[in-house]
Amino acid sequence: MQRWASLPGDVKFLISVGVLFLALFVANCTLNRYVLHVITLIGIYSIATTSLNLTNGYTGLFSLGHAGFMAVGAYVTTLLTFPVRLRIAYNLPLLPPFLGGPNYHWPFLPALIAGGLVAAVAALLVGAPVLRLRGHYLSVASLGFMVIITTLAKGLKDLTRGAAGIQAIPRYTNIWWVYAWLVVTIYVIWRLLNSSYGRAMLAIRESEIAAQSQGIHPMRYKLLSFVIGAFFAGIAGGLYAHFARSIRPYEFSFSMTFLIVIMLIIGGAGTLLGPVVGTAIVVALKYVLKPVEEGLGVYGLVEIVYALMLIGVMLWRPEGIVGGVNPLRFLFPKKGGRRNAGVPHGEAHGP
Repeated sequence: MQRWASLPGDVKFLISVGVLFLALFVANCTLNRYVLHVITLIGIYSIATTSLNLTNGYTGLFSLGHAGFMAVGAYVTTLLTFPVRLRIAYNLPLLPPFLGGPNYHWPFLPALIAGGLVAAVAALLVGAPVLRLRGHYLSVASLGFMVIITTLAKGLKDLTRGAAGIQAIPRYTNIWWVYAWLVVTIYVIWRLLNSSYGRAMLAIRESEIAAQSQGIHPMRYKLLSFVIGAFFAGIAGGLYAHFARSIRPYEFSFSMTFLIVIMLIIGGAGTLLGPVVGTAIVVALKYVLKPVEEGLGVYGLVEIVYALMLIGVMLWRPEGIVGGVNPLRFLFPKKGGRRNAGVPHGEAHGP
């Protein structure tokens, strides 16, 4: 244990990633396709929830527009990688050349990154005016962005096929793509939090007025967290599109927005592991309870359980399941100094 504790944080992270992918290899060789489907879906939603955690958990904002950024990433990535024969069959005359054109399609990785970048640009354009709001005003405004995106997806039939959505999307997403991007997401956020930018975000979360008095420009750091969170939300949307193989505007509406928020609250906002734990619990419960719901004929049972869990967490453990505990102490040890208020020991500090 002492030898492990003396290792640099980056080395511990690499070892942990190696253990994760070894476990995924074993799971891929031994588990059936249904369980692997659930594990992959947990990874996709974990990316979305972890990226929302940067904005909501660490910067102290409360955005409800994350599903809109996922939609942007999903549609951009899909249109970039869409096979030529299907573009012709679907008749998408509004497809511009920079989205692939009629004669070729992009490889998956560049298309996925492009989807994230377009989502980040959308966040930059929307965040500049919206982030001047606070509290429930910000929540409603960001929710309005999600409504605008889904409405555009329904209305631009010559680009998105409207409410019918796009089907027959190539299935490029697999368990390796998903968890590789989850590792990248967690690593980027971890390194960001252990920089001057991350400390400024934490200061803004605790008290924006106090942070401003210390020379921190709140708008700059709030916009940075918003844009980075949107980039990874776009990545999650692209992975989701190429996993489900079909996307429709209603999939990125209120239900997905609140599902991601529930995952974050249950797992623990402001913790690195909380979003993943919350996502695993919520997604696993859905697939466990669906057969029970259908067998009993009590449709809506899953949503009732989610609501009861949310109420229970808010009443008895408002910091979330992971909040207040320190499961990552071995990976993110604290050097010393005053502990950040509201941040579990070791999770806001670098090695």
